[in-house]
Amino acid sequence: MSPAMTPEEIDRLARKRAGKKIGWYIHAFVYIVVNIGLALLSSFSGRHWAVFPALGWGLGLLVHGLVVFVQPFGSGFRERLVQQERERLQQQQRKP
Repeated sequence: MSPAMTPEEIDRLARKRAGKKIGWYIHAFVYIVVNIGLALLSSFSGRHWAVFPALGWGLGLLVHGLVVFVQPFGSGFRERLVQQERERLQQQQRKP
């Protein structure tokens, strides 16, 4: 079990998570705008090639959303690695 977080740590984590969510919303907005433009271009050309970039980029957007909105199974592992690095850096600072 992890130790209780201080209010500062909670605020920092909340800001980090909110930033990641905002990043996904921006990504989704750009995806929609660009793919509407590509769909218009492909319809004017008489071919429907815009579906391919939309599918590829859509897969990337889906993965991005899963990483942001679904707690990954390895999050505990990541936190342990961060803690190990923090301890290592603190030990290096203590050495003369």
